[in-house]
Amino acid sequence: MSQTQVLARKWRPKDFSGLTGQNHIVQALTNALEQKRLHHAYLFTGTRGVGKTTIARILSKALNCETGITSTPCGKCSACIEIDSGHFVDLVELDAASNTQVDNMRELLENALYAPTCARYKIYIIDEVHMLSKSAFNAMLKTLEEPPDHVKFMLATTDPQKIPITVLSRCLQFNLKQIPPNLIAIHLKYVLEQEKISYDEASLQLLARAAQGSMRDALSMLDQAIIFGKGKVEETEVHAMLGNIDQSYLYDLLEALAQKDGAQMLAVADAIEVRSLSFDVALQDLARLFHSLSLAQIVPQAISEDAQEHEQICSLAKKFMPEDLQLFYQIALHGRSDLGLAPDEYSGFTMALMRMLAFAPESSSENITASLRPSSVIPKEKLPLCDGKGEKLNIKTEHATASALKVQTALNPDTCTNQSNGNWAVLMNQLKLNGMTKMLAQNCEMKSFSTDNIELCVQEKYEHLLEKTYQDKIKTALSEHFRKPIRLKFSVGSVAGMTPAELNTRERQAKQLQAITAIETDSFVRELIDNFDAKLIISSIKPI
Repeated sequence: MSQTQVLARKWRPKDFSGLTGQNHIVQALTNALEQKRLHHAYLFTGTRGVGKTTIARILSKALNCETGITSTPCGKCSACIEIDSGHFVDLVELDAASNTQVDNMRELLENALYAPTCARYKIYIIDEVHMLSKSAFNAMLKTLEEPPDHVKFMLATTDPQKIPITVLSRCLQFNLKQIPPNLIAIHLKYVLEQEKISYDEASLQLLARAAQGSMRDALSMLDQAIIFGKGKVEETEVHAMLGNIDQSYLYDLLEALAQKDGAQMLAVADAIEVRSLSFDVALQDLARLFHSLSLAQIVPQAISEDAQEHEQICSLAKKFMPEDLQLFYQIALHGRSDLGLAPDEYSGFTMALMRMLAFAPESSSENITASLRPSSVIPKEKLPLCDGKGEKLNIKTEHATASALKVQTALNPDTCTNQSNGNWAVLMNQLKLNGMTKMLAQNCEMKSFSTDNIELCVQEKYEHLLEKTYQDKIKTALSEHFRKPIRLKFSVGSVAGMTPAELNTRERQAKQLQAITAIETDSFVRELIDNFDAKLIISSIKPI
């Protein structure tokens, strides 16, 4: 009974035109071959499965094809066929991970002195070359310094930093890139069409993202998906196979986060646990979604209108402030790294969700009062210090802030007109605004203020926020706040004073400076710096 060949081997590129995502390497090698500017040693670096040894084999065919040295080997001569099948007598492949000793290298180099049996060049492909011992590298160095004309070395590694600089300097180095998910998906689609296997586009996107830049991993997972789906590749089956989170879970989570509905967020987390899906993957996909939402807000043209989730992303993007998305993105990343330290994955995942809720901005007057309650003491915290060798010192201490927080009074609606006194920053904080509506309000300056009429001015760079929907929401919020109809007018022009957004930025900068000053002047910190040559990592200091 014939054995089916795995897709990663069956669809391994046989020439440069079949390579995906490495055009910079292909162009350089093609030019070198066409101009006959050949080197005696090539080093291919990059993560697993991006094509290092594949390129080495194609280059071996290009150098030994019976039609002559060419960038387009024929694939039909005995040399090309034997190299493809792995039986070419003058091509030696060595796995350095299992042949680290100097004796193996000396034997290989002694054989290199002899002329090739039937080829133009004797080729040595050494995979994971960084695993060689120091003495083995020294033995190789002698041959690299004075190589025989008939020998070509092709080295491959995932960790070029471990290769001695003396060896690196004698090689022509090519760094292979991770393959973008869209290119991986296109290649998987081509393979499935050639194999006459049914699929859906969403499943290919899932596999492409899970491959993390490795085409070999993508093809291996595709093999697994075909078996898992009983001859078909479908989104639901791929989700189950990878332990991936259905995108609907993520959108439900973010909708609940936008509404600050903690109970609903926990319900989604429970549903993920019931299906035994990966919480690590869930946090990874959440971070990816926060990235997409941020792009939709700041660089909307970066989100393809053809993408299946385009409408949902654009809708969700309007429900969050840009700075909040940045914060949520960081919480997702840190939550993922802390997952192994949590009591269990469910606890770690839900704690990350609770952090997002805890740090989400509040608009109600009671929450504003509570969050701005003054404090003169910063609680115990790990100080961001490192010693003279760059090692971090985690020192716990207690220290005082330079000044108390400024408190904005939560105003009663009946007396709001008098207490705000035309201060838009104070008034805006009393309105129940969120998402893009809040962003518009934060970037306005109050031009005129009376009992029934308010005029707001928006800077030209924020003119794109002046959608009627957002204007109407602000007007409605003002009318509800003053308990009577308010006429609201918007204009576009220069801002004389400072908008609430600019005031917030200035306040954050002031708090940051206060936090840095508090730590720099702390007696315990000064003692560490003076006595142990510790260094303060300024960028890691965050105000509380």
